[in-house]
Order: sequence, then structure tokens, then C-alpha cells
Amino acid sequence: MPKFLQSLKSLLTNPSVLLFVLLLVLLPKSAMAGAMKDSASGNPTPEAAATPMNPTSEYSDPLDSPYPIPWNWVINTHAEVSATDGSGLRYYRTPSLVSPDGQYAAYSRIQFKIRAQLHSSRVTSVMFLENLQTGNLEVVTAGSPLANNPFDGNPEAQLPGVITLLVPVSWSELGDRLLARQFEGLFSSSTVSDYAVIWNRNLNKTTTIAPAQVDYSHAVLLGWSENNANHVLFKAGILGDENWPMWAVNAEGKTLLATGDRPQTFGRSVAEAWAGPQAHYRR
Repeated sequence: MPKFLQSLKSLLTNPSVLLFVLLLVLLPKSAMAGAMKDSASGNPTPEAAATPMNPTSEYSDPLDSPYPIPWNWVINTHAEVSATDGSGLRYYRTPSLVSPDGQYAAYSRIQFKIRAQLHSSRVTSVMFLENLQTGNLEVVTAGSPLANNPFDGNPEAQLPGVITLLVPVSWSELGDRLLARQFEGLFSSSTVSDYAVIWNRNLNKTTTIAPAQVDYSHAVLLGWSENNANHVLFKAGILGDENWPMWAVNAEGKTLLATGDRPQTFGRSVAEAWAGPQAHYRR
């Protein structure tokens, strides 16, 4: 079992540990991906509006991912709300990632349930697929340990301190598959890692994968494999080690060393994150 899962299991079975650990220390410099450099400010919600922020500060990422989550928005929003209102809800919408054939757009809605203490707050998300021809929306959910699936009510996703963020990364070259990054872990802990979520358009099937039979504490999703279009690339290793190897993982979870391979991505990122109705989605 990867060290990330061992640590996660230990913390989840003893939630009081969250009250005593240090604040999350993995806050490297901003790592902007080309597709994510478009500005994506917060949008009005029934309770509050997220404050528009400079993209270079908005997208600092705990794992220094090339496809960063809006981590500085999380930290800054918590500081602002906890110092004024004490608690509340804030929302964030990612840019849309449009398929190469222009038929689908993928985007995520992030919910931040803020409490006075960061380790008691919770970040969850829902990723939508919009058919740009019909306007129909579908929801894509991960199958990882903390995944926030609105249809199965995973109790672990509701624990204080949980971070579970699913954001689109790339379409396949033909647009028949969508690759998304599932970042999850716990506030006030270094227990964080990536999973890859693949939606197959032809089968309408979702698969969640991560490196298997590999000893690592953290994994970082890199994109599709250049050498094999059916594989996803990860960088995975032990926190503190200098050089992390790259691994290629297929849809069944088979993991191979990917020396000499390179990640690639497809699709067009646009700032208009929500073209359709916000609440109208189906299973």
C-alpha cells in the first residue's frame, strides 16, 4: 500500500490527530500550466462572492503540479472569512476545457466550507461535462478514498479537514476521453496526493487510477503518455527524496517505469466557466 494511503487511513481512523499537526507545509512556488494561465476569478454565489485574484498568486499548488488547483485562493479566502465572519461558504469555478472537436466542455465547481480553524474546514468539488450541442450536463466523480460523490454520500468526504478536488486536465487527441486530476488529502497535514480520473466518452464510463505496486508518499499527475496514448503519466516518490521517477499507468492500474516518456495534453481552455445552467445535471 502506498505510504499516502497508509497515512490517510491512519488519520481518518483517528480524526483528533488533525487538531495537533502543523499547517500544511507543501506550499511551493506557483507552477502555472499553459492551459491554466487564463484568469479564473471567483463567481457570485447565494451566500458570497469569491474575490477575483491575480492568477499568478491564485494557482500556487501544494504538489507543484503543472495543472494547479487554486490553492492560494483557498488559503487567502480562509484567512479573510475566518477573520471577519468566522465561518461560511465560498465557491470557485474553474475555466472550461473544451474538447478538440468542440462538442464538450469540462469544468469544476469548488465548494469551500470554512470554519474558524483551517483543520476543521473542508474543500469539495463537482466536475461537470457539458454537451455544447444539447446543453445537457453530466457529473464526473472519482473513485478515490475521499472522493466527494453527490450520489453515494461517501461519509469520509464529509469529515472535517478533508480536501477533495477534481479538475479537468486534458482531453485525448481525438476527444474520446477526458483526463482529470483528483487532488485529495487533509488540511494541517502533508497527507496529499493525486489520482487520475478518466472519462470514456464512447462507453460513458469513469475510471480512477494511481501508481500501483510502487512505494511512494506523494504522486503528481503529469498528463497523457506520449509513447502510449492509453497510459497516464505520474511523478511519484517519497517526500524528501530529490529525484522522483516517472510512471506510466494504464486504465487497469498496471504501472511501468516511464523513462524517456513525456506528458502531453489536448483541449482548449476558456475563461467562461459556466455556459449552461448551474444546478441542472443528471447522473
